[in-house]
Amino acid sequence: MDEWLNLRDIDDDEMRRTLEQTRSYTVVLLHTGPRYTEPGAREIIWEHGRRNMQLRDAGILNVVLPIRDDTELAGVGVFAGSVEETQRIIDGDPAVQAQVLVAEVHPASGFPGATLPA
Repeated sequence: MDEWLNLRDIDDDEMRRTLEQTRSYTVVLLHTGPRYTEPGAREIIWEHGRRNMQLRDAGILNVVLPIRDDTELAGVGVFAGSVEETQRIIDGDPAVQAQVLVAEVHPASGFPGATLPA
């Protein structure tokens, strides 16, 4: 199976041990909103980006992924906080408040220490 990928075998015991280490996260999916193309939207998104950098710097927003394929999906964020905490943070986002972006907030699980490659 997928030999060309050089994947190592993972047995059931390792699967169980690894899955026991998962923890809760919150995933935010940002979509373009009804005011995405209105004048001033670019400036609002700039401030949204600044706020994301502040949240990342504070350790609140662990992964920030702007989507670059010109679809209605505009970005993905992974937060370490609860759904309720994350929803409060998202409710304060300038692009969400201005309806430039619309957010979906979802509970998720993942592996602590998982990182994006440098």
